[in-house]
Amino acid sequence: MCGIYDKISSMDKIIIANWKMNPASLKEAEKIAKESDVEDLIICPPFLFLEAVSKTIHKAKLGAQDLFWEDKGAYTGEVSPVELKNLGVKYAIIGHSERRQNLGETDKIVAKKIAAAVDNDLTPILCVGETKDERAAGKTEEIIKRELKIGLSLLANQPHTLNPIIAYEPIWAIGTGTPDTPENMLNMVKFIKETLVTSGYTLNPKIIYGGSVNSQNAEEFLKHEEINGALVGGASLKSEEIIKIVKIAKQY
Repeated sequence: MCGIYDKISSMDKIIIANWKMNPASLKEAEKIAKESDVEDLIICPPFLFLEAVSKTIHKAKLGAQDLFWEDKGAYTGEVSPVELKNLGVKYAIIGHSERRQNLGETDKIVAKKIAAAVDNDLTPILCVGETKDERAAGKTEEIIKRELKIGLSLLANQPHTLNPIIAYEPIWAIGTGTPDTPENMLNMVKFIKETLVTSGYTLNPKIIYGGSVNSQNAEEFLKHEEINGALVGGASLKSEEIIKIVKIAKQY
């Protein structure tokens, strides 16, 4: 386990391509993967394309969009961390706002998934973020603190330092074309680090931004040393876009 986390901690910037429920065919998935196959990129396709993408890429790394918290069993429709690991998956997005909102995924479920990922040598990408209404009500820090404390609660007794990836994705910015500001993100990075310290976790996370990231605005975030990368949604389906973002990241 330590080897994987040590490798992650040495990466300068982390760019993650979250394809979500796209594309529609295997042929399209292989085409996007082949054209996006560059170093310092983590590609997270839908489950059914994982094997094909793993055979297509040679430079990028493979990630999953979710996982289940048990290694095996009667869990219809779910995919276990063991199955993912055997396909060559190294990373797993956990607690994405779309799963929280659309599928009722709770902080406690997220915690079990985070623990399952770590137990199977997969690097968890924990997503945290507030809605537009929560932000307007001044509850941003309250929401983020809760999602962090509960989401990471089952890692408290780990015998060594872990290096998860924490993606701050303000829900109101996802898919809107209007990202948060770099200044707000820098404040959130500071808050996340302070929360982890006061909660007593032995963690050395990479903190990245997600929410309407594209090649036109990526540099505004990535130029800051404190921001360790980006989680990219829609723009990651366009190979020229994601490659531009990776090139921008490499400058810093």
